[in-house]
Amino acid sequence: MKKILFAVTAMFMFAGAAFADDDRIIQFDQLPAKAKEFVKQYFPDEKVSYVKEEADFMELSYEVVFAKGSKVEFNGQWIWKEVDCRYSTLNEALVPAQIREYVKKNFPDVQFVKIEKGYRDYEVKLTNRLELTFDANFNLIDIDD
Repeated sequence: MKKILFAVTAMFMFAGAAFADDDRIIQFDQLPAKAKEFVKQYFPDEKVSYVKEEADFMELSYEVVFAKGSKVEFNGQWIWKEVDCRYSTLNEALVPAQIREYVKKNFPDVQFVKIEKGYRDYEVKLTNRLELTFDANFNLIDIDD
């Protein structure tokens, strides 16, 4: 019985690994209008380096990477889920007003570098290297340094 259980588990692990890394490069022109508009609105002066389509089990996601190192990740419905400006700062219009107000009040001399939108929370990274997590009601729930 243990051998059968081990064999079945190994098959699922192998099958998962085979499908988990099914990525491909696509052209920026292949993105839908919604994603192109997002890029043009928030990264008007950035040059797109490449666009990657990532197939992870039963979910597609897309990553637009810019020449200067910033990137935007979209889910399969073309809604942004992460914006990471590694060597610059984030366009604050992407950050919900409640989070912007909290940061300006408590950390007046910092800017946003990254924002990640989860199912139940938002996580932002600041230029002072703090990572703040807010719940869906924009209450601060975690600070990571």
